Amino acid sequence: MIQARGLTKRFRDKLAVEDLTFTAPSGAVTGFVGPNGAGKSTAMRLMLQLASGEGETYFDGRPLSAHPDPSRVVGALLDSRGFHPRRTARDHLSSLAALAGVPAARADECLRAVGLEAVAGKQPGGFSLGMAQRLGLAGALIGDPRVLILDEPANGLDPQTVTWLRTFLRTLAAEGRTIFLSSHLLTEMALLADHLVVIGRGRLMAEGSVEEFVRRHTAGQVLLRTPHVDRVLEPLRAAGARVEADGEALTVTGVSREAVAETAWRQGAMVLELTTRHGSLEDAYLSLTGAAVEFGPRAAAATAATTGATR
Repeated sequence: MIQARGLTKRFRDKLAVEDLTFTAPSGAVTGFVGPNGAGKSTAMRLMLQLASGEGETYFDGRPLSAHPDPSRVVGALLDSRGFHPRRTARDHLSSLAALAGVPAARADECLRAVGLEAVAGKQPGGFSLGMAQRLGLAGALIGDPRVLILDEPANGLDPQTVTWLRTFLRTLAAEGRTIFLSSHLLTEMALLADHLVVIGRGRLMAEGSVEEFVRRHTAGQVLLRTPHVDRVLEPLRAAGARVEADGEALTVTGVSREAVAETAWRQGAMVLELTTRHGSLEDAYLSLTGAAVEFGPRAAAATAATTGATR
């Protein structure tokens, strides 16, 4: 388990991370998301004590510095190119194994785990970004840690490898490990993450399960399919619902599923289907973080409008 408490980092007059507090549970994949410039990478460096600042992060109840073998507690991938370009992949991992105090054979185990055994003797300076990401993941695994912290691990991976990574990380979580990763791939996060931590402008915006987050930040729709559309259409609108009709299918927003069901019953309409649908993780994310975008089209438009108004 990860427990971050009051993480704060200031760069001169700018607060990059401000009083950030959250929990990433064991046995789950926690997605760490937010707009560009939100402070995600800075927060992860604070968690790992790679940057100075305020606050504390506890791994299984203790700060990282309080664990006698930190590399066996936490493995991290923050920079996919964090290796010597002319040292072989095996040699790179062997040196990490020596630092972690684990057998040198662990290097080959980790290479096999990420599918790089065929290039173990090659220099990673010529690796593609996807292969470099795999090597970085192997390095994070070298101490067989209980916690993994990964910054954009799917960056540069092709669709097949992204699918492999998803299965791999979920398998690690099923073993009881804590997986904490940042990503801009919201469709992938919807498939991978159990828990979500959302930040904007360095502050916590939301935390909870992916399902709860989507439900809270998107408008629910009720799908009603009935051969008696004419009986329910106007009563639903009179009750304040917005209704879109497509043959026998009605998409209803603004009222609950129970209210739709009661209307159909009162009007004697046969119900063939009655289901509730919510928006996507992307819909929920954009709805929540739109005002927190610091660098992007919306921020640029706002800046242009402000500039125009002051001329």
